Amino acid sequence: MEEWITQELERTELGDKRRTKRLIKIVSNLSASPEASVPQASGTWSQTKATYDFWDSPYIKPSMIRQGHLDATVERIAKHQVVLAIQDTTEINYTSHKALSGIGYLDNKYALGLKVHSVLTVSTQGIPLGIIEQQVWSRKEEELGKGEQRKQKVTAQKESQKWLDGLKKTDSIIPSSVQVVTIADREADFYDLFAYPRRQSSDYVIRATQNRCLVDGEKHLWTTLESMESQGTMTVEVKRNPTRPSRIATLEIRYQTVTIQPPQNRAKKEQLTPITLQAILVAEVDPPTEVEPISWLLLTTLEITSLEDVKTYVQWYCYRWLIERYHYVLKSGCGIEKLQLETAQRLEMALATYSIVAWRLLWLTYLARCSPDASCEQVLETHEWQILYATIHHQLYPHTSPPTLAEVVNWIARLGGFLGRKGDGSPGVKVLWRGLSRLHDLVQGWLICQSLVVN
Repeated sequence: MEEWITQELERTELGDKRRTKRLIKIVSNLSASPEASVPQASGTWSQTKATYDFWDSPYIKPSMIRQGHLDATVERIAKHQVVLAIQDTTEINYTSHKALSGIGYLDNKYALGLKVHSVLTVSTQGIPLGIIEQQVWSRKEEELGKGEQRKQKVTAQKESQKWLDGLKKTDSIIPSSVQVVTIADREADFYDLFAYPRRQSSDYVIRATQNRCLVDGEKHLWTTLESMESQGTMTVEVKRNPTRPSRIATLEIRYQTVTIQPPQNRAKKEQLTPITLQAILVAEVDPPTEVEPISWLLLTTLEITSLEDVKTYVQWYCYRWLIERYHYVLKSGCGIEKLQLETAQRLEMALATYSIVAWRLLWLTYLARCSPDASCEQVLETHEWQILYATIHHQLYPHTSPPTLAEVVNWIARLGGFLGRKGDGSPGVKVLWRGLSRLHDLVQGWLICQSLVVN
């Protein structure tokens, strides 16, 4: 399983080839046991110390750790005609880490930690391709309680700038031959993002929250779309979360070209111009009584020529769920909030390292769902899947061609506790990271036995 890590990070430039080798070893250890603590994943005190020393190095920055993965991600992106760039913000909570320095208050003013804004690239089939941007910061204590004052500042002086920085990075590094579509939730509904000068072949789908004024008389965005007749229906899968089960939802579709007015409460508002966009409203039909029904109003620069275009863009927005799963893997799978480090700078170094591990776990999960018949040797070496098969079936693999990706992912999940009963659906990331940890131990044991036999 180390082969993919070497391919992913071999071009990482850390100023010394020994540092790159050290990074590859650290990522290998953490990938093999993502749920484990750093000492448990490292295996020995010397490797544990080497990991902590690496994160404490004055010669390495988090961006340098991410660079190899970024380069590999751009290579994967270049193989696609259209790629989605999903932006979202999460917070890493370290309130209980009393000795930690350099953190700030979070959305709950009594909580402390770091804010993290990521751009996850995803194929139009829903396969995570990699992280191309990650901004990490801590809020200053003196800014606490000054929300109204911050509203008067220009965007460059506010956290909202993260969306523009993410879009700028996206447009600058993704090949111009690839159409990139930025996907974002309601927090990204602000004029400066809509008006940002994008390159050609760069579009967005943003979920609206404001009932904006339209240029056409006294009309408003939401009321205009809601007053329209339904123009069709579609179904989407609503993913489960702690407050609701998964379900298939039927949505009514309404869409129209709209021109939104610029903000009227801004300095130099006469220099701001109206913006013409496509507006798509989808509303759930006959939702279950115990759940909040879907009602999304999406604003996009993408051209609409038919109802099928609209259905495609709504499906692309549904993939925004993947960045939430990415954050879940970082926190619950990799235990990023459990790290016992002393400074925010070291935590950011650890975050940059674990970001690669979290992407790989997510990639494996969704690749198996989208390409179930692909060869398993995309993700496992021959001896690894053979050991996996023998462990699950208590016999040697009886065929000449390797098993499929869907088969080995199912076996890995069974190692992690997945029962695979009728109705259980596809394995999730949680059972996969547990299964991968067990598989690593099995492979290591086999390699040790092999070396003893040879000697």
